[in-house]
Amino acid sequence: MAITVFIADDQAMVRQGFGALLAAQPDISVVGDAPDGRAAVREVARIRPDVVLMDVRMPEMNGLDAAREILASGYSPPVRVLMLTTFDIDDYVYDALGAGASGFMLKDAPADELVRAVRVVAAGDALLAPTVTRRLIENVTKRRAAPRRAYDGLAALTPREREVLELLARGLSNSEIAVHLFVAEQTVKTHVGKVLGKLGVRDRAQAVVVAYESGVVTPG
Repeated sequence: MAITVFIADDQAMVRQGFGALLAAQPDISVVGDAPDGRAAVREVARIRPDVVLMDVRMPEMNGLDAAREILASGYSPPVRVLMLTTFDIDDYVYDALGAGASGFMLKDAPADELVRAVRVVAAGDALLAPTVTRRLIENVTKRRAAPRRAYDGLAALTPREREVLELLARGLSNSEIAVHLFVAEQTVKTHVGKVLGKLGVRDRAQAVVVAYESGVVTPG
């Protein structure tokens, strides 16, 4: 079955351009779009797409609030949100990851990266591998200089699981972690699953937030 995608952006040219690009893929179907966050929440509740491409800055309701509302709805199967952003709104993106968004893309990213991002997110993974993602998260953490938060689940991690969390937070994919640890990729997937379960988070994106906010990983 085709991956169904909904696009929320206040610029018609962006909606049309992304829509045409994605609709040209044999495994992706664009099922709707919206010019503001409020309309996006309403239409997503009706259509239930697999993936929502959500701009951060929109009228009526911004993309962050719209993403929070969509992600808090508990749709089954889940609706995954991929934020669209530019460098000047890093804080909003970081908050979106904490709210459960599956990742984010720069609007000027190459076309093939956007297509790949949709496929990755639709598969239930988080888009955390690109270097730009690491840089954005680290920049936000540095600027905030927030006190470290305590997470009970961290104490339950084995040394290997903690190592996997650190590598995951650095932006490594499962295959890259497998090479780094000299283990099979399936073993890494098993470790990642246990990390998510013990931390009580639903995906890799939220695990990365925990890693940075708890001090398991420090920027730099």
